[in-house]
Amino acid sequence: MFELLAMICIEGLCQERLLPAPALQTEAACIAGAARAEGWVNARQGASVQSTRCAALEDLIAGAATVTEMTPGAFVHQGLIEDTTKRNAGDVSNHGFIIGETSVAVIDAGYSRALGEALYLAIRAQTDKPISHIIFTHMHPDHTLGGDVFLEAGAEGLGAPKFQSAYDNRVLGYIDAQTRLIGAENGHGTFGEIKAREVIEETIDLGARHLRLMSYPTAHTTNDMTILDETAETIWMGDLTFLGHTPALDGSITGWIALLDSLKAGEARRMVPGHGPAQVAFPSGANPTLDYLKGLATSIRASIAKGESLQTALKDTGEDLRKDWKLWDEFHLRNATNAYIELEWE
Repeated sequence: MFELLAMICIEGLCQERLLPAPALQTEAACIAGAARAEGWVNARQGASVQSTRCAALEDLIAGAATVTEMTPGAFVHQGLIEDTTKRNAGDVSNHGFIIGETSVAVIDAGYSRALGEALYLAIRAQTDKPISHIIFTHMHPDHTLGGDVFLEAGAEGLGAPKFQSAYDNRVLGYIDAQTRLIGAENGHGTFGEIKAREVIEETIDLGARHLRLMSYPTAHTTNDMTILDETAETIWMGDLTFLGHTPALDGSITGWIALLDSLKAGEARRMVPGHGPAQVAFPSGANPTLDYLKGLATSIRASIAKGESLQTALKDTGEDLRKDWKLWDEFHLRNATNAYIELEWE
């Protein structure tokens, strides 16, 4: 197998990018199709191509993302529990893939084109089966911005009904923030051109491996989706669950609590959280997130009942909930603010 690499220049910064094709390529097919690099840059403002080459897959595998095989055919790349920085290149979320008898589904794709390419190489290190789906658990950039790699590879994008509009409304801000947070070098080639068909409830078949997709009312965000790998009895939760990393509220605290309570009765025995270990037991693994949210809601409601302003409530809310959560200062006050704004209208 061979992959097309193109030296792409964007605003004076040139790097080699992997440009996957929907079909596997022999060396002759790769060379014959090298002209598609011109189409890639022509479709992206400010990009140009200096050169192309075809490389054998085995020569590229060193650049693959590190993945853990949780159950046979299901692989997770575990992101760092850190704030997004140049040092970690934004590799701060969990994402991975599931291999069936006939195709592969990718679940989330990391914060940049480079992270998406690394995950693509991790897949190719395991299988030459076609990549049929890229599933987005929600629209946040650490889960989405690497996704165009898989769309180019022939995958169909899938997301919750409000995913596309929420993503489109924020993507320009995501790209601007990416350059600031991880630098142009780490974000090189990231254009955020993600498209996903909306799914309310659907089961996809990878060949003797069924994934049940479910979307929900507003919880962590307006567009959360879970993926139940029925064969492995594993539910991919996206950012509906955090472990170690302080939860981030961008939707509805009451909706999030209600959803996690309802999911406890599901069929899964294990889960993949959006941040934290590659897998943990379910539903017990959801309890830290749920306990934090319930504690936050209780504290904010008490402040509102006493007639406290938002500023006073923020001073009174937090230390009893801090425990061992990392990135507390980066997320907790924002969560408390969002919760107050929601709960004061109950």
